[in-house]
Amino acid sequence: MTRYYLNHLQKLEAESVFVIREVAAQFERPVLLFSGGKDSIVLGHLSKKAFAPAKIPYPLLHIDTGHNFPEVLQFRDAFIKYLDVRLLIGSVQESIDKGRVKEEKGKYASRNYLQSTTLLDAIHEHKFDAAIGGGRRDEEKSRAKERFFSHRNDFGQWDPKNQRPELWDLYNGRKHHGEHFRIFPLSNWTELDIWQYILKERIQIPSIYFSHQRDCVVRDGVIYAYSQYLNLDEAEKKTVRPMLVRFRTVGDMTCTGGIHSAARTVEEIVQEVAAYRVSERGSRADDRRSENAMEDRKKEGYF
Repeated sequence: MTRYYLNHLQKLEAESVFVIREVAAQFERPVLLFSGGKDSIVLGHLSKKAFAPAKIPYPLLHIDTGHNFPEVLQFRDAFIKYLDVRLLIGSVQESIDKGRVKEEKGKYASRNYLQSTTLLDAIHEHKFDAAIGGGRRDEEKSRAKERFFSHRNDFGQWDPKNQRPELWDLYNGRKHHGEHFRIFPLSNWTELDIWQYILKERIQIPSIYFSHQRDCVVRDGVIYAYSQYLNLDEAEKKTVRPMLVRFRTVGDMTCTGGIHSAARTVEEIVQEVAAYRVSERGSRADDRRSENAMEDRKKEGYF
């Protein structure tokens, strides 16, 4: 009898596909949260694999802050056509216009915090009972507390002390009316795993992940792409200069930091990531606002 052994990436892929299929089996109205970042792109790729030759049985939801990288929006639209799925967009600007949230003012103003309300409103409007996200446990300490099936109460809030045990690949999706689950099929992946999988599967990704030259400004040790959305004082405006950078994460331009890098191919990024000792969220200004910034936002309904 011929025995077939799975390698590391094949095991991760099989685990994620199993979780994705469990979502389709247990929930009536799931959705995939899509940021245009590498993790949500891999989730889209895995979803396509999980249900082939049929179509992906759920839409994609993008929470648009209005302060996105143009390259990411362009990629998003092309990726949606490739997947042949429906795209739903939740607009933070619309939430501001309706008075649901109040835009921050001042030098460090960002719309990143405002996404939670827009997301919860979209989940309520479309009656989604499961939202699949690209969170990984290696990213940040609060995400390390997540289960594959992460329960949210009827206010969309997360209680890290009240998560359900997950033994022998058994996932409990039972919920009361108005509650929903966040699903994290990539929980056991690392940043290096993601990039190795992108290389193996030849998955297309936005150009901002590769080294390129653009005008940037350094604030509090974080390299920001220069844009109209940054509230720069006169001294900072004089420091804007071209830099050779790439971005390890994708998010609102007001809080997403870049890194100095010459990696122009996926192979070079894999080599670069293998040498890192700091999580990719180390360049995110939104995680620096307090020691428990991410956990506090997650409790309020953040991704």
